[in-house]
Amino acid sequence: MIVYDLECRAGGHRFEGWFGSSTDFEQQRERGLLSCPVCGAADVAKAVMAPAVPRKGNQMPVQARESRGEGGSSAPPQPKTPVATGAPSLPPQAAALLRAYAAAQAEALKASKWVGDDFPEQARAMHYGEEDQAPIHGQATADEARELIEEGIAVAPVLFPVVPPDKAN
Repeated sequence: MIVYDLECRAGGHRFEGWFGSSTDFEQQRERGLLSCPVCGAADVAKAVMAPAVPRKGNQMPVQARESRGEGGSSAPPQPKTPVATGAPSLPPQAAALLRAYAAAQAEALKASKWVGDDFPEQARAMHYGEEDQAPIHGQATADEARELIEEGIAVAPVLFPVVPPDKAN
């Protein structure tokens, strides 16, 4: 994946776009598939952006070097927050929303039966009246899920991974 900062020429709005390659970006732009999410303008171009050059694994942030001083320990500092490890920090509202979604998913799964790899067959059997309707969850490949949807069987992926009962500690 490649991430570009994009800008609409009509309003100067900046936004981010993710593409499989630079060729994908060019093809989508030429076909008129890109538009500004703010104003809807189709005249979108790459914005000037600084390259993201990651720090080498053997380099410490300047703050860590300064806090160690000349006679400090030679052990590397331990990360204290997600930001220190380079992971992005979420806004509080987004974190709260993800926690609420995780709790809702956990509650829904409590009332649902794990059927594992038999999910597509079980879903079909219920859809066609061969078995009683019941909430189930399990595993299906992307192709299997697509086939279920094409047959008119309502399925939805879960946002957070589910550990099969036989694999849980």
